[in-house]
Amino acid sequence: MAAGETTALVQQFLDDIAGDSPAEPIVRSLLGRSAHRLGYLCATLLHRGYPRLTRPPLNLHADEVIGAVVERLLKALREARPANVRQFFALASQHIRWELNDLARRLDEQPRAEEVGDEVPAPGGDSSLSPTGRRILRTIDELPPDERDAFDLVRVQGLPMTEAAAVLGVSATTIKRRVDRALRLLADLLADLQPIEGTTGSAQSNSG
Repeated sequence: MAAGETTALVQQFLDDIAGDSPAEPIVRSLLGRSAHRLGYLCATLLHRGYPRLTRPPLNLHADEVIGAVVERLLKALREARPANVRQFFALASQHIRWELNDLARRLDEQPRAEEVGDEVPAPGGDSSLSPTGRRILRTIDELPPDERDAFDLVRVQGLPMTEAAAVLGVSATTIKRRVDRALRLLADLLADLQPIEGTTGSAQSNSG
C-alpha cells in the first residue's frame, strides 16, 4: 500500500477513535492497517540504532519485536488519543525504542563471556551510552518539534523524504528544509564536539 494511502487510512481510524465508537476494535484495525509501516520502523530502529541485538546471543529480528510493540500500543491507546498521523507514529516510535531498550538492558544484565575489545555496543539504556552519546541524543530531543520530527523520521528512522512528508502532512521540500535546519541547530549546539559528518552517524557511533 502506498504511503499516502496508509496515511489517509491511519488518519481515518484516528478520527474514529476520537468519536463515540468503541475504541478497542478501532485500535486493533488501526494497528492492522499500519502493520507494514510499524514493521518498517521496527526494522529501521533495530538495525540502525541497536545492531548489537541482531547478533548472538539474541539474533533478534524485527518481526520478533513487532508483537510486543503492538501490545504496548494497545495499552497506550486506551488513554492516549493521537490527533493525527504524525502523533501516532511518534507514539509508535517511542514504544519501539522502549521495547528495544528493555531488550538491550536485559542483555546487559546477563552474564557474558569476554567480548571482542573493539566491539561498540548499541544504545540500549544509559549503561551502554557514552556521555557524548547521551548528550547528542538529548540535544536531538530538545530540537523544536517540527525539526525534531522531520530529523527523527529521515535521519534516525531512515524514511525517504517523500514518506516522511506523508506522515507529517507536508511537502518533501518542507521536510528537507526542516532536516537541514535541524542539522544546523545541532552543529551549533554541539560545536564543541569533534566534527563528524552526519550528526546521526555521530550519535550512533558514540551511543551505539
